[in-house]
Amino acid sequence: MRKFSTYDLTQISLLACLIIVTGMFKIPTGIPGSEFQLSAPIAVAIAAVFGFKRYFLAGIIASLILFLLGIHSILNVEISLIFRLTVGLIIVLFGSSIPVLVVAGPIGTLVARFGLAFTLGIPFLPLLFLAIPGMVITAICVYPITKMLHTINRKVAGNDHVKSVF
Repeated sequence: MRKFSTYDLTQISLLACLIIVTGMFKIPTGIPGSEFQLSAPIAVAIAAVFGFKRYFLAGIIASLILFLLGIHSILNVEISLIFRLTVGLIIVLFGSSIPVLVVAGPIGTLVARFGLAFTLGIPFLPLLFLAIPGMVITAICVYPITKMLHTINRKVAGNDHVKSVF
């Protein structure tokens, strides 16, 4: 098993901070209770650019910090972990092409809402209805955010010669 380098640990920590900070921005969508969090497309982009292991570790760290600070409840952590597992699994299985990235976030939200409905014993459809505006915004925003993160990662890592779909 490969050990993490200082660079790896720093990168994962910075990705966790990015998830935390962008999760604090809640953009209203016009429907009460359906605000959009910028962390959703950021999370999908992180999974696509940095790989599942870094993405999932950064997500666990972010959830743990938010939970320990009292900002997130155990339900928030559950939703986040279901979302992350679903998105990560989709990207691992189907790759990081643009169509996959566009649907990964909304599918992750759908599965996370299903998990929340099951946990709380409440109907699924109202939870899904409130999530639809955020799912649409996530699908629209994921490509430019992924492209931006890919460019930054390439320049920081000194891999300007690496070609990709972005």
